[in-house]
Order: sequence, then C-alpha cells, then structure tokens
Amino acid sequence: MAAALPALDGTTRLGVIGLGYVGLPVAIAFSKHFVVYGFDKNETKLRSLQQGEDHSGVLSSPEEVTNNDFLYLYADSEPLDRCQILLVTVPTPITSDNKPDLTLLEEASETIGKHIRPGSVVILESTVYPGVTEDVCVPIIESGSGLKLNQDFYVGYSPERVNPGDLDHRLDNVIKVTSGSTPEVAEFVAQLYEKIVHVGVHRAPSIRVAEAAKVIENIQRDLNIALVNEFAQLFHHLGLDTGDILEAARTKWNFLPFRPGLVGGHCIGVDPYYLTYKAEESGYVPDVILSGRTMNNSVPEHITQRLHDLLEDRGKELCKSRILIMGLTFKENLPDVRNSKAIELAIELSARGAMVQCYDPIADLSNSDQMKSLTMVQEPETSAYDAIVVAVAHDEINSLSVDAIKHFGSDEKVIIFDVQHLFSKDQVTARL
Repeated sequence: MAAALPALDGTTRLGVIGLGYVGLPVAIAFSKHFVVYGFDKNETKLRSLQQGEDHSGVLSSPEEVTNNDFLYLYADSEPLDRCQILLVTVPTPITSDNKPDLTLLEEASETIGKHIRPGSVVILESTVYPGVTEDVCVPIIESGSGLKLNQDFYVGYSPERVNPGDLDHRLDNVIKVTSGSTPEVAEFVAQLYEKIVHVGVHRAPSIRVAEAAKVIENIQRDLNIALVNEFAQLFHHLGLDTGDILEAARTKWNFLPFRPGLVGGHCIGVDPYYLTYKAEESGYVPDVILSGRTMNNSVPEHITQRLHDLLEDRGKELCKSRILIMGLTFKENLPDVRNSKAIELAIELSARGAMVQCYDPIADLSNSDQMKSLTMVQEPETSAYDAIVVAVAHDEINSLSVDAIKHFGSDEKVIIFDVQHLFSKDQVTARL
C-alpha cells in the first residue's frame, strides 16, 4: 500500500534546499502557510540574511526574514528530517565545455536521501532538461533512503519563473507550471502552489513536459536576442544604425521589441545548453538553438573589433589605449556577475593589450574568480580614457548624461560605445 500524501495544513513542515533568487522568495511565501526550514550551505549568506542583509536584492524588506516566526534558516541539513515536503531550488550551471553541471542537484538529492521520510513529496524547481527529475534525482534519493518512488515517497516538478530585478512579475502573480509523479501527486503539487500563486497554476500532463516547458521559455528569448544581435552585426556591416531600424520596425503591431545586447547570467545564457545536451544525446542536432548561442557568445568579440576599428580611425591603437567599461553585472540593477558578458568583454580587451578599468557601483565581486585579472575603480578617472563602453544600464549609470561620461575621456575624440542603446545615435560614437 502506497504511503499517504501529507496534509496541506498547519501541521505540515516544508523544507527548501537552496536559498538564492529562487529559494528565498519561495521559502518566504510558504512560511505564510507552513513552518519552513530553509537549508543552504553558504553560512555567510545565512548570517547576512538573519541580520536583515540581502545582497541579492530578493527581499521586499528585511523583516520578511528577521521578523518571521515561521521561517528557520540552517547551514545544517538535519532539520530536514522534520519536513514532509522538500523543495529543491539549487542552481544548475554548465561546465566549461557547455555541458549540464548537475553536481548541486545531485548533492541535494543525496541530502534528501538521508532525511526523507515515508509519505514525503520532493519537488524540483531547478531548471533541467526533460528526464532529470525521474532519471537522475529519483535513483539517488532511492539509493540513499531505501525508499521507492510512488510507493514510499513522491516527486513533482514546478519550474521557477523568477526574473531577478523585475518588480512587476513576481512569484505570486505569475502562473506556475506544476506536475507530479502520479495524477494524485500532480494535483497535490498544484494545490500546494495555489496557496502562494494568486493567479493560479497550469497543470502539466507529466514531469517531463514541465521540465521541457521551462527550458524552452529561456531558449525562445535567447534566440530572439540572437536574431537582433545578428541584425546589429549585419547592419553595422552595411553602414546602417540598428537603433533606427528597430525603431521603424516597432511601428508594426506584431514586431517583437527585442534589443541587441550582452546575453549572460545564469538563465538565458545557460539553459539552452541543457536542452541541446539532451537533444544531441538522443541523436538530434539542434542547429537553430546552437546558432543562437554562438551568435550571443560572439558579441564581446564583435564589440572588441569595433573598438579596434574606431580607435584606428582616430590614429590610436587598441593595445596602447585606456578603456573604461561601465557596468559589469549580467543585468541592470543587480549585483550578480555570474556568466557576465561585460566581464568577458573586459577580459577580451585586456587580452588584446588594452589597459582596461572597470566601474560598477553595485556589483558583488566577492565570488568572482574572473575579477582577479581585472582592474576595478571606485569612480572613473577624469580625462583618462580613449574609449568608454556603456555596458550595463544600472540606474547609477543611466542617470549620467553623455556630457558627464565624456568628461572621463582623454580628449574630444573619446569614443563612447553604447551597448545598451541608452542614448540617441547623435550623442555617442557608436551603438551596438
């Protein structure tokens, strides 16, 4: 006889494994209905959160943690013994050769295997390729616990849809996709999330469908940006301004208003490789998806070459020039530098011999090995740079006028390269 599912009432305890952009908001939301135990191995992060410090910008206010009698944070996994529902919200990065890195997910599954009790439900939110929940995580949990899926414990998948820094699209007002290992579990997972998602849930017919739906959401955006980045490179070759063309095209009702840019971070620049890995493993070559990744990965090199040509036109050499990069994070108004293409641009320019300085007023550089090779400045120098790249549109950078930025230039010939299209084409030297 199969174990009974947990009750969805005040007697149930819920554990969240991983307290980052995804896990922390989920833990806070569920703490309004259950006692929640949050587990994260990063003790420094936990101490900061317990003191009301949120370096990721996830919290609406510190009191969501510091004044919350139903949320407990631990760097020790032992309290997970008490939980009937376990949510896994750990990162799923890629390796140096663009293959899925499931290490953290496998470690989370091992942890669950040590603490899971009969009748528990394990729900993954981490982005994966179709099949990971059932083919990778379940065997690890079974091996560690001695329990059997759909007899002693159950699994579900409900992919996160977090958009860091977006105050309009939040956990409670974005439809949640849910799924489960049996029809009964699928309904249980749906009802669980309906407690915190006010606009409702979409019940996917299987875990694999839910896994696939998540990964293609980010691939679609990646490909749309890749197309516009190719437009930008093509129109530069033709001597046309991409911004002018996009502005004209946007007057049609169904033209999608994507802009060229640096595509980094831990979602759009990573998730496509999860599906391409699974596709190639099955014998299918995903040419379009891989082409989009190749295009978006080429943008730092494209900008570097354009800066080389612009400097040469002014009688200067890239290898003897001082260049300022303004903004290093993967996205505006966030401190996260993971997989940042702005950092790749700085490294590429340095490798070509340029003397590069980087300015970012909000970047969290504490865990970035890449930054060891770059020079950071607290404030840009005045009258110092041959070229200035406006790479990330933080509010602190966006508030500067072009004239203010030009004051950082070494002379009146300073190159202002506007990656973000913050300014009109007549205000800057070049735009992406």
